[in-house]
Amino acid sequence: MWFDLSSASRLFLRCQRVAVWALFLGVSVFAAIGVAQPLPNFVIINIDDLGYGDIGPYGNATQDTPNLDRMAAEGRRLTSHYAAPVCSPSRAALMTGCYPKRVLPTPHVLFPASRVGLAPEEITIAELLKRAGYATACIGKWHLGDQPPFLPTRQGFDYYYGLPYSNDMGPPEDGAKSNFGQPLPKQRSKPPTGPIPEDGIRGIAQPPLPWLENERVIQRVRAAEQQTLVRRYTEKAVEFIEQHRHQPFFLYLPHSAVHFPLYPSESFRGRSRNGLFGDWVTEVDWSVGRILNTLRDLQLDDRTLVIFTSDNGGQPRHGANNAPLRGGKGSTWEGGVRVPTICWWPGSIPAGTETDAITTMMDLLPTIAGLAGVEPPADRIIDGVDIWPVMAGTLSESDAPPRNEFFYFRGLELEAVRQGPWKLSFKNQGALYNLEKDIGETKDVAADHPEVVARLTQLAEHIDRDLGRKGVGPGCRPLGRVDSARPLLPHPEEAN
Repeated sequence: MWFDLSSASRLFLRCQRVAVWALFLGVSVFAAIGVAQPLPNFVIINIDDLGYGDIGPYGNATQDTPNLDRMAAEGRRLTSHYAAPVCSPSRAALMTGCYPKRVLPTPHVLFPASRVGLAPEEITIAELLKRAGYATACIGKWHLGDQPPFLPTRQGFDYYYGLPYSNDMGPPEDGAKSNFGQPLPKQRSKPPTGPIPEDGIRGIAQPPLPWLENERVIQRVRAAEQQTLVRRYTEKAVEFIEQHRHQPFFLYLPHSAVHFPLYPSESFRGRSRNGLFGDWVTEVDWSVGRILNTLRDLQLDDRTLVIFTSDNGGQPRHGANNAPLRGGKGSTWEGGVRVPTICWWPGSIPAGTETDAITTMMDLLPTIAGLAGVEPPADRIIDGVDIWPVMAGTLSESDAPPRNEFFYFRGLELEAVRQGPWKLSFKNQGALYNLEKDIGETKDVAADHPEVVARLTQLAEHIDRDLGRKGVGPGCRPLGRVDSARPLLPHPEEAN
C-alpha cells in the first residue's frame, strides 16, 4: 500500500531524522535544519531587602529554602553582585544599565506623590525587548516614580500589577508602619501641611497605599491585603508565563517582600525558625519554586534565563542577616550593597557553580540585550557590561573579566571604590580592604599598600569629572518631572 505524505508530514519526518543526527553530533536542532533558534525568555525575580546571608545557598543554616537550594544546585551563584544601598537607585540601575546617579540623581528614594521619577526618555530593558517582539510584564513593586509618566506601562511594559512604591509607604492605621499581629497605631495619618518635597510625601502623612493594575488603582492596601502580596504576585506571574508560552517574554517580578512591615500569609506564618522575617523568606522561596516549576512544566526551562537577586542589603533590625558581610541596607559597607544572586538556565549555565567576579545590577541590561540579539542604546552612556561569559562560566583564567571596577554611590555621594580585590572607603577615612582575604572589612591595610590607595584615588578623581563625587555631576542625566503630583487613590467604590 502506498501512502501520500503531506508536505507537513514530510517536514516532520525530516526534522525527526535531523534531530537524531544533531543530538549525535552535539549541535542545535534548529541550526541543523537551518531555522533560527527561538529567542530566550527572561525572568528577573527581585526581592526587597533580602540580606546576603538570608537564604540557604548563601550559608544560612537556620532558614529552609528548598527551592532556592535547588535553583543554586542547577545554576550559578554570583557572589560579588552589587546593587545600591536603597530601593529606587538599585531599580534604576537594573532597568537602564547605568549607575543610579546617572539616571536617577536623587539623595534617597522616591515617596508617594513625587514630582520626579525615572525620565520617560530613558530606555529600559523592557523597551529594548519589546523592539525584538517580546511580551513584557512588571508584577510587583516598581518604585521609580508613581505619577503616570513614570509608571511601568510608560517604560516598556505591556502589563503592570503591583505597588508603585514600598509597602511601608502608607498610613499607620492601615498597618503600613507595623508588622503583622501588632496593634495598629491609634495615631492616624493627616494630610501634609506646607509644600510637599519634590520627592514626595513622607511619614504618617502618607496617603493610602494603592494597588495598581496597569495605571488604575484597583484596591486600597491594608493589613489584610499586605498578607496576600506574595501569593497574588506569584499567581499573576504564572498566568503571564502561561499566556505567553508561545512567544518570547520578559517577566520582571520585584516582590514587596521581605521589606518592613512583615506580612507573611497565614499559610507560611510559623513555618520558619526566624520569626516573621523568616516566614516571609519561606514564602518567597515558595514563589520561586512556583515560577521555576511552571517553566519546567511548560518545557520552557531550557530556553529561559532566570535571575534571582535582591535590591539591596537586608535590615538587621527587621530580622535580616547579611553575614559574613559588614553593615546593612542604607550603607556602602558590603552588607548594604552586595546581594545574593543566582542565575539559572539549564543547559546554558553550569549547574552547581559559583563565581566571585564583580557583577552589578546595571550589567543585566547589556547582558540580556546581547542574548536577545538587540543593541543597547548607542546615543547615551551605558555603564553596564555584558557579563554573559561570567554567567555561562566560559571565561578562562587568562581572560580579563568584563568588569573589574565598581563605584559605591550612596545617593549623590561617592563613598567607596573597588578595583579587583581592593576596596577604598572614603566614608571610613580612606580605609583600604582586601575583599578576597577580608570579606567582612575588618582590617584597614591602607598603610601597607600606598600604591593601591593612590590608584583607587585616581579612579575616584576620574569619576568625579563624570558623575561627580558629590552633588550632580556633568554626566548625570535629567530626572523626569511633572509640574504637579497627586496621590494615587482608588475609586470610591474600591476604597473600602
